[in-house]
Amino acid sequence: MLRCDELPDQSMTTTARRPRKRWTYADYCRIPADRNRHEIIDGRHFVNPAPSPYHQLVSGGLQHQLWTLIRDRGRGIVLDAPIDVHLGPGSVVQPDLVVLRPRSRCIIGDKKLTGVPDLLIEILSPSNRSNDLIRKKRLYAQHGVREYWIVDGDAETVTRFWLRNRRFARGEVRHRSIRLRILPQIAVDLMAIWRQLRAGP
Repeated sequence: MLRCDELPDQSMTTTARRPRKRWTYADYCRIPADRNRHEIIDGRHFVNPAPSPYHQLVSGGLQHQLWTLIRDRGRGIVLDAPIDVHLGPGSVVQPDLVVLRPRSRCIIGDKKLTGVPDLLIEILSPSNRSNDLIRKKRLYAQHGVREYWIVDGDAETVTRFWLRNRRFARGEVRHRSIRLRILPQIAVDLMAIWRQLRAGP
């Protein structure tokens, strides 16, 4: 099963291992579906294994609060991975969580999001730290993502970055709670998430 149905009419082979100068969205669509997370960052193909259960518990806790505070109150939309975000030529990513405000510049399509979301959230895993902390942070700033969170479940922190002059300003680290810059009336209770994780199943 393939990821996309927008392929040109030509013979298709697996491209995940084929060396290329620059990957495109069409190349991305030809990657056979598997349990890995595939992304294209500045034309380069990156593969990460499926997230761990702990990673997903952190994601679920954040998503639950954001959904309740944003979606249920008509303040926007919250989406979780796996979802393709096509930022532009040579850049297709799968953030852990995506927040879109009403009248967002990002277009919701049948197969993917196209354009720039208002808030992207990435949860660190051992396999993706360099991507989230360096490559994707730079990519998101270049494309104009207004707010970016990096969540470290082990350290129980969220680092919030805010776009200024096409660059992310110095990160603000939060432990107890965090307020959205794009929606200042919304605050997430981080301590509730950490306590639930410490308590276990």
